[in-house]
Amino acid sequence: MEKFRWAYIGSGNIAGSTARDITRGNHKITAVYSRNVKKAKDFAKKYGATAFDDFEKAINRDDVDGVYIATPHTAHVDYAVCAMELGKPVLCEKPVGVSVSDVDTLIETSRKTNVYFCEAMWTWFSDVALTVKKWVKNGKIGDIKDVVINYMFPGIMMPKTSRVLMPETAGGALLDVGIYPITYCYNLFGYPEKITCNGKIKDGIDISETVVLEYSGFKCTLNMSLCSLKETCTIKGSKGEISLPVFFHMAPKAVMKNENGKQVFKGKTDYLTEFTRAAEEIRAGKTESSYIPFEATRACMQIMDECRKQMNLVYPFEK
Repeated sequence: MEKFRWAYIGSGNIAGSTARDITRGNHKITAVYSRNVKKAKDFAKKYGATAFDDFEKAINRDDVDGVYIATPHTAHVDYAVCAMELGKPVLCEKPVGVSVSDVDTLIETSRKTNVYFCEAMWTWFSDVALTVKKWVKNGKIGDIKDVVINYMFPGIMMPKTSRVLMPETAGGALLDVGIYPITYCYNLFGYPEKITCNGKIKDGIDISETVVLEYSGFKCTLNMSLCSLKETCTIKGSKGEISLPVFFHMAPKAVMKNENGKQVFKGKTDYLTEFTRAAEEIRAGKTESSYIPFEATRACMQIMDECRKQMNLVYPFEK
């Protein structure tokens, strides 16, 4: 099969990480657009693509099968809407926007244009997370009793001009870090009955929070922060336990202990799997992903909207 040809929108860190991974497989980057023309040219030279200083010219080409958006999330909606209106399928980095209103705009545009749109949440393209979901749904550890997920990284040490630390680009722990444990719980258990969020805000962004999602008979406690380094996931049930020493970042395995002993599932969580499965869906004529359906993207953003409301976290462009 011919290589799937991508137009890259953005040439920063995540663009570089995905490009290194997917070009090992049946993918090719044919075009790249960035507001920083020099960075776009350097990126294009490295991956054999053509650099553009005009977004529409970069994507509206016969040698572009799909558009990957890797800009700060405050710019996602405009680029994604434009791409879909030009008939180009979109794989958009998380979070796809900063509010439910943004997500609704993207879903409505996809449905109106009949063009594929998907959040680039690599966790749920991965067989590791999909196996955990199967174990939970099949009752392998019985009734769920308690869930604790920690995801923290020292983003506070990044330059102050980093989008992660800037309120103007909706930086902070929730949208950059919290989206992962929130999405994990939603995909396993659905929308919670109650949401409680306690966070710390500094210089216009949330630097840490604890979010508790309550379900019938159990709760998920999610700890996220830009101030330390930790990543674990533990799901306790009436008949056993599932643990992931690393649940998101290149998650290599899941461990289940129950009445039948110990079972270890090993797999890959990588960008190549994500891009390949998205490309397969696009080639199959899908407009909505089976891995990341619209409902999941919208529900997780709705949870984060509620968390922001409880923290009274408002970004400058929303005032």
